[in-house]
Order: sequence, then structure tokens, then C-alpha cells
Amino acid sequence: MSHVHIIGGGLAGLSAAVELAAQAKVTIYEAGPACGGRARSFHDKTLDTLIDNGNHLILSANGLTFRYLDILGARHTLSGPGIPIFPYYDLEDDLAWTLRLSKGKIPFWALPGGRRVPGMKLSELSSLGRFLKANDNTVVEECLKPGQLSRRLLEPFAISVLNTDLHTGSALLLGNVIRKSLAQGGMACCPWFPEIGLSETLVDPALAYLQQYHGDVRTGVRVSAIVREKGRVTAIETTEGRIDLGPEDHVIVAVPGPVAQTLLPELVVPDAFESIANAHFKLPAPVQARGVVAQARFVGLVGGISEWIFLKGDVLSVTVSAANRYADRDSNEMLATIWSEIRRALDPVLPQPLPVAMPPARLLREKRATFAATPEQNRRRPVAKTDTTNMALAGDWTNTGLPSTIEGAIQSGLTAVSALGFRSAVKYTET
Repeated sequence: MSHVHIIGGGLAGLSAAVELAAQAKVTIYEAGPACGGRARSFHDKTLDTLIDNGNHLILSANGLTFRYLDILGARHTLSGPGIPIFPYYDLEDDLAWTLRLSKGKIPFWALPGGRRVPGMKLSELSSLGRFLKANDNTVVEECLKPGQLSRRLLEPFAISVLNTDLHTGSALLLGNVIRKSLAQGGMACCPWFPEIGLSETLVDPALAYLQQYHGDVRTGVRVSAIVREKGRVTAIETTEGRIDLGPEDHVIVAVPGPVAQTLLPELVVPDAFESIANAHFKLPAPVQARGVVAQARFVGLVGGISEWIFLKGDVLSVTVSAANRYADRDSNEMLATIWSEIRRALDPVLPQPLPVAMPPARLLREKRATFAATPEQNRRRPVAKTDTTNMALAGDWTNTGLPSTIEGAIQSGLTAVSALGFRSAVKYTET
């Protein structure tokens, strides 16, 4: 029986392992104390509660993510309104509204009648067509038509999806996301997020699934070298010692790009990165919003630092994308500003206003959250198949055609499996 050694226990590695579990013996080597990489939850001692190391909205268009969850029997761990609604609050104009997308492909939501972005004009929809036609040199700002559709929806959407600013972000990558989601109609855009935490949805069910197939998950084990001879991997060096590979053994390198380059010096990988900041506020008691915010349990913000507020019982979590621009900003000052924005956005939909004094809070900065999704960096992304016959690459930094997302990470794991000749939901094609 084939034995596949997977280096890295993030979502790309877990995706590959889950796909392979019924086909081969699987061993995961994860250098950290837990699997999940940049998509995991943990108990924070400061707040004495469970928090995610990042907040993620998962759209219903992410078919491979939902397939992964269905294999694991974990779809029920997601929470969402079940319809394509997005509550927003414009901090500059003190205006709350809800985007209610049409279920089908025809954008009836853009017609006058209260479902669209306030102040938008129908002519602004041409921006979407520009993204769908963008080439690999086009940046986001070149596709945006001035107006409220851009300011209140497309610009925040672009920054959230790409985690890169409008001046340098790849319009091609954003267009690929639009093609899979908004262009398919509202039912491809239903928002979901983990009911409890990222690990409880994406990681723990995968580890339980692998255990059923006797998969070996070794945390705290770092791979320091990959030994290759005559076009094959013949051994890997780990902190537990050397592991010699047999003729039926394969390797999937599913670590972050810079780490992969230390193991495989010939690799060209993205070398510019963007950070994400996530703020978590622990309230004395759970909050229950009214109206559409209660239904969605999140609010998108425009015109401030905060981008998304997630209501998670007695924890309010806020995402700040493309956070390199705030790298020099004092964390306490950022938290105070974010708390002020939360109060302005949520107080109108809460039974009682939030306290003026900021509750206990944590600001987590993931300095290398994603590669910078620019045209230049996108061209540095390698394909899954390598010149080493029994080795493939996986990770959201590989050439998935998507930005650095959960869907991209899961897709990359499936592509690596296919590149090695195993059955996979994604057929490997040279790109």
C-alpha cells in the first residue's frame, strides 16, 4: 500500500490527507503543537475564552470547502442566515443598510427598491464585467467605476478577499472569485461561519476522520530536509530522526511558501506578504441583536478600520484586512478605535447600548497572513506537480487561481493528490 508523507498540518495538508485516507497510508508532520495553521481556534488565557486566530466568512460558492465538510460530517458546525443577505453600516455617513442579493444570476437586487447598495447607479455594474475580463497585469482600482457601489461594496469586498490594497491587488484573482460567486447569483453567496470555532469546524473533524483510517498525525515534529536522488524523494529528515522512503512512498509539501523554499531551494514562491489583524472583545454577557443582524450575526463596516463584526455570544470579533498599513499603530489605540466603531454600528440593533468603556480585549496580528495578492506575486506561485516524480506541492500560495483563502487551501490539497496520481475531486492540469 502506498504511503503518503504530508509535511504540514494546515488546511492544505489536512485536505490532502482526508482525500487520501481511503487510498493510502497517511502520515502528517506538523511542526507546531496543533494542526490548522492560520485557520484554527484556541483558548485565550487573557480573555479566558475560545477565540479564532482569524475570522472567516465562507460563501456557499466554496464547493470544495463544503465537500470537505460533508466528508467529515461537519457541515452542521457552520452558522449562517441561509439566504444571501449582508447587513452593512457606513461609519462615514452613519447609515445602516442590508444588501439582499437576488437568488438567480440576473441582478434584480441592483434595481431601485431597497435591496441594493444605497446611492448606487446601474451603470456601476460595469465594474463587475471589467473584473471578469481582467488580465494578469490588471489591478483592482483599474476596474472600479467611481460611485457608491464601489465605495460601499466592491472596494471592501476586494480588500477582504485579496487581503491586499486596491492599488496593487490583482483584478484577475478577484475576478476569479466573482466568477464563482456573485456571477452565479445570490444562492452562491450565502454567508456562513463556524458556530463555535475554526478548529471545531475545519480541524478537529478532520483529525477524527483520519483516526478512523489509522492516519498518523505527528504534531511537534519538524521536517528539516528532503533527500532526493535520481528524481525521487528517498528520505526526509525530521526532529525525530531520518525516515527512509520506499518505492511506493510519496511526499506532499504543504507548508507555507517560505518554509517550502528552505526545503526546496530551487522553488520560486511568493515573497511579499500582507497581515491581518483580528480584535476580540469579551463582554460580561452574550448579546442578541435585533432584525437582520440577529439573523446574520455579522455586520460589514465601511469607512473605518473595522471590516467585519462577528457576534459570537459574549465575544465580539472584528477583522481588519490588509493590515500592513496599520503595522506602526499602537495596539491599544487600535482597539479603542475599533470598539468605538463597534458601538456605533451595533447600538441601534441591540436591546441595550454597549458600554462606553472598552471590555477586556485582544488584538492579534498575523504578520504573514497571506501572500500579497498582486499580479507580480501571483506569477511567482508554483504549480502542484514538481520535477520530483513522487513529490507534489500544496498550499494556498500555490497556483490555485484563487487568492489566499480557505477554498484555495482545500483545492490545493486535492490538486496535489491528483498530481501524484491518486483519485481526487480536482483533476490535475498543468497551468
